Parts: sequence; C-alpha cells; structure tokens
Amino acid sequence: MRVTDLNKGEYLPYFQPYINKIGDLILLDGLVEGLEQTMRFFQSIPVDKLEYSYEANKWTIKEIINHLMDSERVFAYRALRFARKDKTPVAGFEENHYALESSANNRTIEDLLEEYALVRQATIALYKTFGSDSDILKRTGVAGGGDVSVRAIGFLIAGHEKHHCEIIRERYL
Repeated sequence: MRVTDLNKGEYLPYFQPYINKIGDLILLDGLVEGLEQTMRFFQSIPVDKLEYSYEANKWTIKEIINHLMDSERVFAYRALRFARKDKTPVAGFEENHYALESSANNRTIEDLLEEYALVRQATIALYKTFGSDSDILKRTGVAGGGDVSVRAIGFLIAGHEKHHCEIIRERYL
C-alpha cells in the first residue's frame, strides 16, 4: 500500500500538506522508518533546546513530542474504529489545549522518547493487523467533519511526524 494508491476523497484537503511530505511511501515501511529516523533526530537535539520556544505561545520541543504522541493516539483510535466498520462520526480534538495540559516540560526527554517509541510500536502493530492491501485499509469513517480512510490515517501519521520534525529543524535549532 503506497501513498499513490490514495484517492483525494479519502481525506480532508486540510491534510494534503502532510500527505505531500512523504512521497510515495509504503505505509508500514514509512511508520517503521519514521520511528527510527525521528528517534535519532530527537536524541540529537541539545538538551538546552528541549524547553525552548521560538516565540511566545508556541510549543517547546518537548510539547511537540507530546503533541505527536497525542495526535497519533487519536489518529490510531480513528483508524481502529473505521477498520471495525464503526460509522459513528468522530469529533476533532483541540491540539493546543492538549499541549497545555500535557505537562511535557516537566518530563525527561528519556521518558518522552520511551513513550513515543511505544505509541508508534502500537500503531505499527495495529496496522499490521489490517493487512497490506486489504479492504480494511480502504474502509472510511467521518472524523473532524470529513471522510477519511484507514490507510489515509496511516499516511497522515507519517506525514504529520515529518512535518513537525521539519518545523523543529527550521525554527528551533
């Protein structure tokens, strides 16, 4: 299952920039490789930058890491529901409120990265149960006011991760 297999109607236009960031990625490979690359990147960040914010009211790097975990959990939950043919619409979530309530800056980087790896490993395990080219990946549901497929959610997770790593490189380091 590759990015080029997606149809435009499988996700909201809002998510197009994230999808564009990952090229013609193979879904499971991208989730695995993304974890490895992102962990190396986060481990390379100087400790004195982890609680730095480039502007007032912007997240710190620790808060971005926590945001990635929160978002991935929400996205994976949506994928599970839609994979199981649950047609109940799923509301969006307020990412800024989640970040404020995360207490990420009170945690060690080691603790954050351990949890980050566990969250991604759980996502990978979940997507393995869907199969690589199955009809399950094509199932859709409504999240945040629009249709989204199980496979689009997986690609969104990978693209969202890449997006935030680029933001950190450009604005924080």
